[in-house]
Amino acid sequence: MNVAIRSSRDEDITEIAAIYRHHVLHGVASFEDIPPDEDDARRRRAILALKLPYVVAERSGRVVGYCYASRYRARSAYRFTLEDSIYVDVAEVGRGIGRALLSTLLERCCELGYRQVVAVIGGSDQWPSIRLHETLGFTQAGLLPAVGFKFGSWIDCVLMQRALGSGAKTPPREIG
Repeated sequence: MNVAIRSSRDEDITEIAAIYRHHVLHGVASFEDIPPDEDDARRRRAILALKLPYVVAERSGRVVGYCYASRYRARSAYRFTLEDSIYVDVAEVGRGIGRALLSTLLERCCELGYRQVVAVIGGSDQWPSIRLHETLGFTQAGLLPAVGFKFGSWIDCVLMQRALGSGAKTPPREIG
């Protein structure tokens, strides 16, 4: 695969924004209609202030994918649960980059003491994303039919979930 997975840096924003732009304009992984500009993409990295992982895949000095964890919901009862987001350059899909990114992200989330990760996958027909998550231990937790409307069609959301560490078997320790 010849790809390095590393923490994202400020100078990755241009490539991150370009990857995401393609997914916004041509896919249903994101329910946004207008791609954020680089300043918006930079602001979205505010999750780093929460010490949450944000990783990129780099090949030959070029970012070819990225993945990050964000808080699943803002209310305190959800504080041990994260949501993953993953986007791969369209020219690199199917080469194991998504698996490498998500595997690294899950390891880092577990090390930080989080107990659950949720994936909200736009489109019940998005089998590559669904299979990627299944391969890494996620199970389907639900389906929200027709909750999005994009490109003239209704879009489902597939909810998947994976426990981290001892999951719900033991009480968590406070994070951060």
